[in-house]
Amino acid sequence: MSPITLTLVKVAFLAVLWLFVIAAVGVMRADLFGSKAATKAARPRTVKPAKPPKPRPQPASAAQSAAHRAGRGGPGRLVVTEGPRAGTTIDLGQVPITIGRANDATLVVIDDYASSRHARIFEQGGQWIVEDLGSTNGTYLGRTKVTQPMPIQPGVPIRIGKTVIELRK
Repeated sequence: MSPITLTLVKVAFLAVLWLFVIAAVGVMRADLFGSKAATKAARPRTVKPAKPPKPRPQPASAAQSAAHRAGRGGPGRLVVTEGPRAGTTIDLGQVPITIGRANDATLVVIDDYASSRHARIFEQGGQWIVEDLGSTNGTYLGRTKVTQPMPIQPGVPIRIGKTVIELRK
């Protein structure tokens, strides 16, 4: 084999090796920070004009808000029914509930199948909505995989890895 051919094979092998390393780092980054962070880093940034927040009447407290919701027939709490945090209850308020392994999540789940920022539950127009935040293993509402924000009915299980949660009155 000629020295030029040998050198070209070495360079090609080195290039393939570096492509593998770069792909592995991208996968680890997406797992640690979520797939949206990896996609956001790849996209060019555009500056959007800031919109003023919509004024929203604020209840006196989250407890009063949950009691008010329970009194009018809507769900008042979020209950973990299965998984390591079974029995945990969160009163529903005006603030969106984030679920994931991250320490700053409202409901921190100790689950290898959950992403750092896995899902979000929020109120919109008097109805509670679940949204998957680009998780690796997905969020399920009943037996349906959540691919877009979906309304939640009380008692329907929401599965995040081994953790199951429900809205209750």
